[in-house]
Amino acid sequence: MRDPFHNPFPAADTARHSIWEMLVTRDIDAFLAADWSMVAGDFIEEGFIGIDGRAETSPDEWRLAFPSLAAYRDEWLRQARDFAGESFAEDPRAAIFKTTRLEDIEINGERALARKKFDGGLRKSDGTFVAMKWQTVYYCRLQEGRWKICGFTGYLPNPMGSN
Repeated sequence: MRDPFHNPFPAADTARHSIWEMLVTRDIDAFLAADWSMVAGDFIEEGFIGIDGRAETSPDEWRLAFPSLAAYRDEWLRQARDFAGESFAEDPRAAIFKTTRLEDIEINGERALARKKFDGGLRKSDGTFVAMKWQTVYYCRLQEGRWKICGFTGYLPNPMGSN
C-alpha cells in the first residue's frame, strides 16, 4: 500500500526527490496555511506562464489565465483563503496527500517535466464531498542549484478525456 506522505524518489535521486518535496509537501502545507511566502522561492518569476486547462481535453478551450507569477499568486491565495474558510469532516492535509500522486518526473539536463495528479477528494462537515480530479503538468528548471517552477499547464481532466 502506498504511503501518501512518503516521497517515492530516493534521496540519492536529488532532482526528483527535491521536485517532489516542492510540488507535494511544500505546496500542500503552504496552501493549507494560505501562506504564499512558504512557496514563493519555488518559482521563477521571469517568463513564468500558467495555462488553465478548464477541465477540458481540447487545447482549444485552455486559457492563458496566468500570464505572470503575480496573477497566479493572487488566484492561488484566493483559492487557499476560500479553502481555509471551509469545514471538513476529515483532516484536510491527510486527505489531500492521499489524493495526490506525483510519480512521473522527466529530467532532461537542467529542465524537468513533472506530472502531478489528483484523484479523490474531501468530505465536508455538512456531508457533501469535494471532488479533486484533475492534473497539472509543471515545467521546472534548475536555477542557482535549486529546482524551481517556471510554468505549468493545469486544471486538466484526470484522466484526460474524462470531462
